[in-house]
Amino acid sequence: MNLDERTALMAQARFGRKRRVEAGKAMVVSSDPLATRAGLDVLREGGNACDAVLAAAAMQLVTEPHMTSITGGLSMMYWDAASGEAAYLNGNISAPLAELPGFSGADLYTGRGVPVPGWWPAFEAARQRWGRTGRARLMRDAIEVAREGFPMDPYLYGVMYGRQEGIGVHVQGREVFWPQGHLLTQGETVVQARVARTLERLRDEGMDYYNGDFARAFSAECQRGGGVIVPEDLRAYRPMFQRPVQGTYRDRYTVIGSPAPDDGGMMLVEALNLLEHVDLARLGPASESFETLQWLIRVHNEVYYAPPRQGDLDSAPVETGILLSKEYAARRFELMRVREPRATGVPMPTPGTIHLAAVDKDGNIASCTHSHMASGWPNGLFAEGFQLSGGGSFFQRILPQPGARATVYLAPNIVLRDGRPVIVSGSPSVSLVACVLQNLVNLMDFGMDIEASVHQPRFGARPHNPQNGWERGNTLESDFAPQMQERFVAWARERRLWHQRVHPRCTLTGNFEAITLDPASGLLASCADPRRCGSVEGY
Repeated sequence: MNLDERTALMAQARFGRKRRVEAGKAMVVSSDPLATRAGLDVLREGGNACDAVLAAAAMQLVTEPHMTSITGGLSMMYWDAASGEAAYLNGNISAPLAELPGFSGADLYTGRGVPVPGWWPAFEAARQRWGRTGRARLMRDAIEVAREGFPMDPYLYGVMYGRQEGIGVHVQGREVFWPQGHLLTQGETVVQARVARTLERLRDEGMDYYNGDFARAFSAECQRGGGVIVPEDLRAYRPMFQRPVQGTYRDRYTVIGSPAPDDGGMMLVEALNLLEHVDLARLGPASESFETLQWLIRVHNEVYYAPPRQGDLDSAPVETGILLSKEYAARRFELMRVREPRATGVPMPTPGTIHLAAVDKDGNIASCTHSHMASGWPNGLFAEGFQLSGGGSFFQRILPQPGARATVYLAPNIVLRDGRPVIVSGSPSVSLVACVLQNLVNLMDFGMDIEASVHQPRFGARPHNPQNGWERGNTLESDFAPQMQERFVAWARERRLWHQRVHPRCTLTGNFEAITLDPASGLLASCADPRRCGSVEGY
């Protein structure tokens, strides 16, 4: 792919309305056109869904540094079509082996807020467990684009402009984004020679480089910023293969979700269990019915602002079983019915994430969320061309024991009907659970087309204040009808809930990356979300 081809693809990288795409064999959806193309090319060459997602994720390290980094985490839900079984890989961030006494929001802007990364160990673990394409091919396109450059897209430019102080204080930030002594602007070519060299060493040396020179450089930079990570932290890290959680919805669908400590999948199952007690079909879609909207908000807030779920089906089977049960949901819903929501203070982390999904010609499915787990460039620290993640923001949700995995509300999921996949989805951002919940309801309860669903107005979660946490509350996109907005404001004020109307198609209300599968015809369909600059391709 030469620079002219990359330029043509990146001309598609714009906010706003997207079109539905259909395919008969295979498909990739992501938030970046170059990543989508990288994944599709691997599929065309015989790779499977896991390979496609990994090639696309490697590209996003280069093209979306405001959203992801090798210093963050990578988690994947994988459906093996031959066995008809799903498995989950948790490659998320962990706490350092050393303790972090007195950890607070102020640490997120220093080396103390840097977590132990899992991105590369998870990439290797997924490739070896599920993939069929070699590491060199999976990384080829990302290395080429890092070395030769790509045109700056509007989303990267906007985030970069707002975070100049976190980039420009470091020579490695300036060499990419200030190559001529001034900040790059939209459309100019972003070249990342240092990142290309790091990816080449990972390609050639794998974990030897990662646990050696990379670990030493990463640790030294973290400590320079006041952190406690040492090379042994990276060497001790292990990806976790887990059993996904499952639930049913209205006796028609089976929802397979991520297990704790990536507890967003559990939240989805819990939320759908609660929604079974609401006759949504009678009330109508949330864009038209305030009753539906307020129940979706209440159900989302009930699970999203609950204490973090830390145990999975193997480590805490009794507790997990209770949370996922229909009986617990019935009692919980009755309490919600008679209890008005009120403001509560809960500290939560900042956004900055990517999701992508792929289906291959054999019916294998991958749903992957990866991220630096923080806002872009929060601390001004760089190693080997990559910013150091500020993902310790998730330590504010609950501080892990030394060396333990962070509890993160990611929600890669697959929906079955009659035992066959019909939806694969996920979302990034602080509102990812709300985003996935609303879109799944659109698809499952109201039979919406994927294109119609992603263009519906949404509510979101409250953006996080690192210093003070946040209170329970919600945002509402302002393309809801005026009377709906007025009822939302009055409803929230009466309950003294934090609330804010935001612009239409706000990036903080999530980005639904999903593919629908028609078991009868084999048709695949998707539509990139208008809230970011993504694309869909298939064949």
